[in-house]
Amino acid sequence: MGSGKTTSFDIAHRAGVSQATVSRALRDSPLVSPETRKKIQRIARELNYQVDRRAAGLRSQRSRTLALLMFEDPTSDDSHINPFFLSILGNITRAAARRDHDVLVSFQQLSSNWHHDYELSNRADGIILLGYGDYIPFMDKLARLLEEDAHFIIWGASAPKGHAVGCDNAEGGRIATRHLLDLGRRRIAFIGDTSEHNPEFRQRWRGYVETLERAGLAPDPELQVDADNLETAGFAATAQLLEARRDFDAVFATTDLIAFGVMRCLRKAGIVVPSQVSVVGFDDIPAAAYFSPSLTTVRQDSEQAAEVLVDHLLKMIQAEPVQSQLLVPTLVVRGSCGAPREGSAAP
Repeated sequence: MGSGKTTSFDIAHRAGVSQATVSRALRDSPLVSPETRKKIQRIARELNYQVDRRAAGLRSQRSRTLALLMFEDPTSDDSHINPFFLSILGNITRAAARRDHDVLVSFQQLSSNWHHDYELSNRADGIILLGYGDYIPFMDKLARLLEEDAHFIIWGASAPKGHAVGCDNAEGGRIATRHLLDLGRRRIAFIGDTSEHNPEFRQRWRGYVETLERAGLAPDPELQVDADNLETAGFAATAQLLEARRDFDAVFATTDLIAFGVMRCLRKAGIVVPSQVSVVGFDDIPAAAYFSPSLTTVRQDSEQAAEVLVDHLLKMIQAEPVQSQLLVPTLVVRGSCGAPREGSAAP
């Protein structure tokens, strides 16, 4: 039997809202509408609800530390960190330092309770998440953080409302494909996962398809090959296209790492980049400028990303309203795409 003491879950049940909404309303968070706040506070009074001051006091303490939790990606070296995230990591540390906050860096442990390990234990005031692997099971972890009213922000365009900062991946796909069309390329292969397990890649695929269709070209399903974010995966996907004798004059790779593998495979096959096949990547990791030929790529601004991630998380910690935000990518043109052919502008 229960103790008879009213809990926030009792209020949530009676008000028809989540426990997290009750928690926000009882501390007058602007994230809850005035009408809902008044309703919840009225029910709390009617049920003689008493706030646990000890727990609230623990929660109100500030460590001035942010937890940065990174997903362990499969990599060709022993870092297990997506190279794009390494750039964001450094910029997040600097952005936090400018706001007088430290950064606690660790890998994500999907089996653990992040909210308890970092916020409730007062190790960190909030959590920044970089990477997630398969998004389908990761959604359950995000749902748990929402239920617990955790302060968290994730780099990615598909996270819950108000908790995401990400690249406009669909626009990035449009930028890359439009550039290849302007070069006179018409048989553009797409290498990267297009399933719901990887929403960022899927959005880049959508931008690619929309741009081809706008140019009056039907996307050829035989020119799409799935690939993980690995150079070896890009090499294998390109080899698959060549072995199947697919006719293509350009490749849009969903990451720079995949693009590196594409160009290595083309070089091994005696195909010259960019005169025979143009290649565009995505991310603009530092190695892209030094590859041979240097890689044309869609740039995600890691410095801007870090600033917005830290800014949004600190506002959330201070109970200020925040909205998810998409950052617009830009194209960096380098040696892997040749000059436009005469009269080759996209229709």
